[in-house]
Amino acid sequence: MLQVGSALYAASTLVHYILGAISQNARVEGDTSGIDPGVDREEFFDAASQAWQGLDAESHPFMHAIAGQMRERDDREQFLTGIAVVLDGLTRLR
Repeated sequence: MLQVGSALYAASTLVHYILGAISQNARVEGDTSGIDPGVDREEFFDAASQAWQGLDAESHPFMHAIAGQMRERDDREQFLTGIAVVLDGLTRLR
């Protein structure tokens, strides 16, 4: 059975994950302060991908490994996968 402390932390993690994604999407779709309006989404992720590919693979192995995936990411799929990962972790706490 899931312990009360673990359940609280798990629920908190899920809520923070969802609210963080909502906040991020609201900022991208609404408030553009601090974001260059001349840069579109594809240009931004392409630039980020190139910058990450330029990092030393030995010093930054994770960033270097995922750099190529930046251009091909699907926000909805990434969000749903994140929820599935959290829920899978919850079921393992039982």
